[in-house]
Amino acid sequence: MKTRLMSIRFGALLSGLLLGLSATALVAAPQASAADGVSGVAEALKQGPVYVAPGAEAQLSTAQADALAKKIKDAGKPVFVAVLPATAEFPADKVLGAVRAETGITGLYAIRLGDGFDAGADKAVMPNNAVRNLTEAVKTGAPVDANTQLDNFVDQALTQVQGSAPASWGTTGAEQGAPVGGLIALGAVAVVGGGGAYALVRRNRKKKEEVRREALARLSVVVDEDITAFGEELERLDFHPGEPGADDAMRADYEQGLDSYEKAKRIMASVQRPDEVKGVTQALEDGRFALATLDARRQGRPLPERRSPCFFDPRHGPSTEDATWAPAAGAARTVPVCTADAVRLRDGQDPAVRTVDTERGPRPYYDAGPAYGPWAGGYFGGGILPGLLVGTMLGSMMSSPAYASDFGGGTGSGFEGGDFSGADFDPSDFGGGDFGGGGFDGGGGFDGGGGF
Repeated sequence: MKTRLMSIRFGALLSGLLLGLSATALVAAPQASAADGVSGVAEALKQGPVYVAPGAEAQLSTAQADALAKKIKDAGKPVFVAVLPATAEFPADKVLGAVRAETGITGLYAIRLGDGFDAGADKAVMPNNAVRNLTEAVKTGAPVDANTQLDNFVDQALTQVQGSAPASWGTTGAEQGAPVGGLIALGAVAVVGGGGAYALVRRNRKKKEEVRREALARLSVVVDEDITAFGEELERLDFHPGEPGADDAMRADYEQGLDSYEKAKRIMASVQRPDEVKGVTQALEDGRFALATLDARRQGRPLPERRSPCFFDPRHGPSTEDATWAPAAGAARTVPVCTADAVRLRDGQDPAVRTVDTERGPRPYYDAGPAYGPWAGGYFGGGILPGLLVGTMLGSMMSSPAYASDFGGGTGSGFEGGDFSGADFDPSDFGGGDFGGGGFDGGGGFDGGGGF
């Protein structure tokens, strides 16, 4: 009897503990700050990722704000969202930079000001080009309500932004849920049985491996074509280290090209997973830049700037300029292009896009499937890829939760930010205030100080 009583008391205690943990996990959006204006916004954002100012409650309900805040906290990313009324208290040309400065936390900041929208980020967490493309993507088209616009923005942003949530937010939603989830999981395993759980895990693992093998088979064809194309470039260059006029710098460039070629072949020979292909295309990108530099030296031209490859087909070599382009039914964005594709675009023609074979026939690589994410990631490093792919099939797939586990994810910047930090704050990244026209004209991001 005594044992049974102790068991009942323990059960009641455990139930109370679970209820307490669940209640804690539901806390998301911070309450309105007692401070006024930008200071109030900043104080609220130090406590949580989403703030709705008095006077703007009709735009985003408490439930919507809490759901958005939970999504950000569960992802553990330094993304800050404020919904503010379009009043003199929040001047459109200054509010974004002022909120970032007052908050003092490195991150990506998005503000819905009345019916307008704008965003800015510290370069350490997202490149300017990516912020601009993402902002224009959610502003383009017919006006939408605040919840739809902010939800779309956050969904895309969380797959791109680097760094981690600030410590001032407390434990993230995912971490808060861990004790409860762990206890529930243990109970589920006990009910279902270890054998059944193991069988389910095994089936899922087998299915994922089949998906990876199929993706790698498709990807291998494209990568082998890239390696072959680069080898042909080396031959066409027809450089001989001992030829008249050759100097040490030229020989070093040529050696870099050869080393990159051999490295690409060596990595590809041992690739077992789609994400490992990234090393191959990184090597090819390094090699093509070395050959472009060698060619400039031999021709007596200025050495080329180190730029990303041509977005439409990395085999075109390093890009020479940026151009505005939009995929079918997608928003315009800025992409790096080679000279030939820049001319085509200016003449109103289609660029020479790299296509790959699919079940639907030849398709642009960005509309062909998730396997091409690592392939493109090796060519377009430095965090610019997500902004280039917004609105494409590949971009949408890369934003899905399953993508990283199946095909690899992240840009590997190593930035751990998200703390209070004013040292790396550049006001030009948050200047301009492009909230005009309701914020739906796709208009060009910020230009305060040339940060974009």
